[in-house]
Amino acid sequence: MSFNIALSGINAAQKDLDTTSNNIANVNTVGFKESRAEFADVYSNSLFTHVKTNAGSGVRTSNVAQQFHQGAMDYTNNALDLAINGSGFFVTSADQGDQDFSYTRAGAFRLDNDSYIVNAHGDYLRALPTDDDGKVQSVSLNTTKPVQLPQTTGEPTATSTIDMQMNLPANGQALDPRAFNPDDPDTYTSSTSVTIYDSLGESHIQTTYFVKLPYPEPGIDADGERVNNQWAVFTTVDGKPVSVDGNYQYEVEDTATSTKSMRARFDYDQNGDGNTTTHYGAVIEFDDTGLFVLPEGDYPFKTEALSNVINGGTNSGQTLSLDFGHPDRSDRLPTMFASPFEVTGLEQDGLTVGRLTNVEVNEDGIIWASYSNGMSQSMGKVAMARFDNDQGLGQAGSTAWKATSASGSAVIGEANIGSFGSINSAALEQSNVDLTNELVDLISAQRNFQANSRALDVSNQLSQNILQIR
Repeated sequence: MSFNIALSGINAAQKDLDTTSNNIANVNTVGFKESRAEFADVYSNSLFTHVKTNAGSGVRTSNVAQQFHQGAMDYTNNALDLAINGSGFFVTSADQGDQDFSYTRAGAFRLDNDSYIVNAHGDYLRALPTDDDGKVQSVSLNTTKPVQLPQTTGEPTATSTIDMQMNLPANGQALDPRAFNPDDPDTYTSSTSVTIYDSLGESHIQTTYFVKLPYPEPGIDADGERVNNQWAVFTTVDGKPVSVDGNYQYEVEDTATSTKSMRARFDYDQNGDGNTTTHYGAVIEFDDTGLFVLPEGDYPFKTEALSNVINGGTNSGQTLSLDFGHPDRSDRLPTMFASPFEVTGLEQDGLTVGRLTNVEVNEDGIIWASYSNGMSQSMGKVAMARFDNDQGLGQAGSTAWKATSASGSAVIGEANIGSFGSINSAALEQSNVDLTNELVDLISAQRNFQANSRALDVSNQLSQNILQIR
């Protein structure tokens, strides 16, 4: 009997050594959870056993229990490195349509050659489907899907409207609009530019020029009506002038000191050959407090077709609407104050085909893909799983676990909601192994092994003594 008792002690000490050695070996394994060997004594009892004198039959390994407490965070520069701060597991699958899920805390993800988010073993990260705004549409394990990041997004959309607001300097120098030349900064007061797109997604530079107009006299005109502060607005696309449709007039003083109305216009020699072409602009006005006056007639201002400046198979009928705002729907309007020129708003509604430029995962687990055309798109929300009994999970290797009857079924949820932890992007959860404790446990297991070996040796010597009795 003593042989078996000592042998069971040796086996238990060996299991303790194996468990401790495995912990030490994985001290740098991302997402690894340390194990603890748990033992129970062996005690046989029956109706006729004398319990007061029964010494027991040794020891057995009752469980190798994993410890799921939090590991330390290691911050990286990779946005697809994910770490869970709190409870929960990432959900992965070996194939895209596979329903045999694995669960892991190791969040070292990357893109494969098809732009799916996978781990180092090629397992797909599963996410909950979302709409474009990142709102989850279904919280169910069966509706999770692998996450693929499209390298491009959207179809080209030709620019149709340019919204702009600015402050024009009230003390700016008044200039003759007829002398305007986009190549000569001395012929205009201020300018601003924006990138626009044609119907094929090709980019172009649209520039708006502002020319402060001269007046006979500021203030009150001969009819007793207030003379508004007026500015001519000219535009070019890729440096080529584009006329603004409409008969937008301003007043100038003629040689007889009387006033007359003229349309904002200028002549431009585009080819430098002496042949000029007349182009037209719009006129905007401000009251005596520097506030924008809504233009009469057709507004927003619309340009002529861009067929003369944009070609290459694009929509030749493309036009641009110049919208400076409406007092009844926006408080972000142009002003004319005694301060320098400043653009306070400049937007256009065109888009080109976007190229993937960045990926971000927020603390709620929403995966955002950013594209070169300025669009951001939600690719899904990282699915989180938890279990009633984490220690009942079955180890599957590669720092992954499988659900078992002891663990219960996976409960799926969203990061940062309820009992689920938050997600840290550009971070990895390190092994939760405490190396100091493991080294102490290693010494203790070694001592136990030596002691049980000694007990086995003593039993052997006693057996030898009995066999040598004559």
